[in-house]
Amino acid sequence: MAFAARSARGADYRLGALALFGAIATILTALGFQYIGGYVPCMLCLIERYAYYAGIPVLFIALVLTAGGYRRMAALLFVLVALAFLANTGLGIYHAGAEWKFWPGPSACGGGESLTSSAGNLLNDIQHIKVIKCDEAALRFLGISFAGWNVVASVLLMAVAFGAASAAWTRRNI
Repeated sequence: MAFAARSARGADYRLGALALFGAIATILTALGFQYIGGYVPCMLCLIERYAYYAGIPVLFIALVLTAGGYRRMAALLFVLVALAFLANTGLGIYHAGAEWKFWPGPSACGGGESLTSSAGNLLNDIQHIKVIKCDEAALRFLGISFAGWNVVASVLLMAVAFGAASAAWTRRNI
């Protein structure tokens, strides 16, 4: 019985699950660097997370649909997620290029910590604000910044989601 249920799950389900777990692992890593490592994200970093925040629940719904036999609907959701990660790839390339000074970053990019103090402490608080710029890499690992690693993750997630969509679209209902 367990083998029959397991074999009924095709490549569409397995690839969709891989995309879901990959997206979860990536966003948890980013949040870990922020909240545990102390790396404050810039405005572009925060925008680059939208694909993960939207993609994770959509991938879950697509997995439920493919497990229920609604593979064509699941395929459309997988394509939607793949397109979101394609757009995220472009945004990550723009961000990484700005960090490498290939082109200018956005002029309004400066995240940082928000002011939540009273007027009396405002001057003191302003002196301790750390402004995060989009055109400066906070950390590079193997020569690649957070934005660059987002490009790598987004390309992989896009490819896996397109693969899941293709497998779901072509797979016959059992």
